[in-house]
Amino acid sequence: MRIVLLSLGAILLIALVAAPILLAPRPVAAGAPAIPPVEAAEQAAIVEAMRPPKRERPVIAIVTRNEGTEVTDFLVSYGVLKRADVADVVVVAERAETVRLYPGLAVEPDLSFAAFDDRYPEGADFLVIPAMDPGTDPTVADWIVRQHRNGAKVVSVCNGSRMVGTAGLLDGRRATAHWSAVAELEAKYPSMEYVPDRRYVSDDGVTTSTGITASIPTMLALTEAIGGREVAARVAGELGVESWDARHRSSLFELTLEYRKTFIRNNVALWRHERLGVPIEEGVDEIALGLTVDAYARTELAEIVAVAPGGEAVRSRFGLLIRPDGPSEATRVDEMLPAPSPDAPGQTLERELPRIAERYDLPTAVIVAQVMEYPWAPSATVTASR
Repeated sequence: MRIVLLSLGAILLIALVAAPILLAPRPVAAGAPAIPPVEAAEQAAIVEAMRPPKRERPVIAIVTRNEGTEVTDFLVSYGVLKRADVADVVVVAERAETVRLYPGLAVEPDLSFAAFDDRYPEGADFLVIPAMDPGTDPTVADWIVRQHRNGAKVVSVCNGSRMVGTAGLLDGRRATAHWSAVAELEAKYPSMEYVPDRRYVSDDGVTTSTGITASIPTMLALTEAIGGREVAARVAGELGVESWDARHRSSLFELTLEYRKTFIRNNVALWRHERLGVPIEEGVDEIALGLTVDAYARTELAEIVAVAPGGEAVRSRFGLLIRPDGPSEATRVDEMLPAPSPDAPGQTLERELPRIAERYDLPTAVIVAQVMEYPWAPSATVTASR
């Protein structure tokens, strides 16, 4: 028995010594080739396909699942559309109960599915569908199907495409999705035509988009389709965004060996794990909040805890009721992050990714950009410093 224990101890010791060597990150290259814009005629056709189907001032239902909805997909879509003010934006869920967002936060919906149907018997003009976990909920899918049959156009963000597929709306259509789900969707829906190198794709009343950060350009395109180019440009300027066309380079996003190593290294490095607080106060910007929470949570090194004075729910900039995880006075965290900045919230990742590289390491910041499908090119300064 003693020999067995000594042998196991030796194996464990060797593994602990070897792991840092095997998983050590390689240098990250700085810079990346610019992605050319989409030709004007193609972009105009995409926007035209997203025009409102019914009302002059459309009704947009942002669909959520009470048990789990992706935080950036949801908060960014809400923040962009409410800021644009070209439509009536309603957050709906199966039940009039708290919606848990992942990887953090919780919000209150405006209406249940049934209450929405009562208030808007003609149905929505648009359904915005964030990623949900799982993306196979039959109740959510059935409601999407009924709304679509009633004339609503569908716009999904990231792996909201899974729920679109569950609703039967990927069959026979051109579509895209988060890079991690493309093979799965092609296998489940063989008549779907995957379109690479496009941030969002519209086909027959259904618009799908790529990873998490596609929420900004996709919602700006929807804003343009409803309110015109000038309104979209005004909102983009407030967000700090220069363009919102469908440009994308799919080959930049794949799960390479280096990315796998970073995931494993960060998950097994328990001594590096920490609990970070994010303060939320009345008027917090939804876009900046969602991107900040998502970015730090995706490091695989941080648990994110939202805190507010007294632990009370707060209203965001455009009226969303957000419930914190606890009171800022008593919730235990290792460190409190600065409050999300409302200035140019579309630039949040450009500000936070270098900070993540400084806090942890550059490969961790790069993997965050990969998971969020954000075309980040670390500057030479960031690369050299890490």
